[in-house]
Amino acid sequence: MSLLRDHDLARAFDHASRTYDSLTSLNPGYHTDLLRSARRLGLPDGGAGLHLLDIGCGTGASTRALLRAAPRARITAVDASAGMLRRALAKPWPARVRFLHLTAEELATAGEGPFDAVFAAYLFRNVTDPDAVLRSVRSLLRPGGRLTAHEYSLSGSRVHRALWTAVCHGLVIPAGTLLGDRALYRHLWHSVLAFDTAPAFAARLGRTGLTSVRVAPVAGWQTGIVHTFLARNGGTPTARKDEQ
Repeated sequence: MSLLRDHDLARAFDHASRTYDSLTSLNPGYHTDLLRSARRLGLPDGGAGLHLLDIGCGTGASTRALLRAAPRARITAVDASAGMLRRALAKPWPARVRFLHLTAEELATAGEGPFDAVFAAYLFRNVTDPDAVLRSVRSLLRPGGRLTAHEYSLSGSRVHRALWTAVCHGLVIPAGTLLGDRALYRHLWHSVLAFDTAPAFAARLGRTGLTSVRVAPVAGWQTGIVHTFLARNGGTPTARKDEQ
């Protein structure tokens, strides 16, 4: 399988940024599922007084979901692709939302944080060393801080693996090819097949030292293909409102 990594992947996202929002809009439930995962952070009081990190923010769809879930929080959103960030910055945002051009790997030494919660959508299967990035995220979280990862992570069922391949070959890759981004969307297909299953990624979170790990499916056709992963950075749990 041919996977894009690091600068090659960032450049592919730079090129695809001009049509990325249009393509994701063809995915039924894309924005609804992001919002549901952001709400599963269970942040109290609309996030008042909290500093949140959106890591791998892309064109800002995940940032918008996080802002809707925690409208009173301060949000720092980062991405490795300058092109995707330009698209995000072109949208209207309140002053408490800011965007930074950083890779996931650069965050630990960038002087950012600490954060009360981290939201990571479609990130971990795209990094070269997910364990290192998870350790970095944990180091940026306050004790008791919350992580929600919204990720393509197959259930382990052959049916879901076959469905993902059928959708990619029938729609995603042909559409991406027409837009001139075939390599990126073939990477999307391969990256999901190569990444952890949902149980394996949950176990990876635990091995990194995160606690209270839970997995929740998304609804619709992506059930068994996309999951929400929730975890804490140890500490004493704070009051939360679960959104299933």
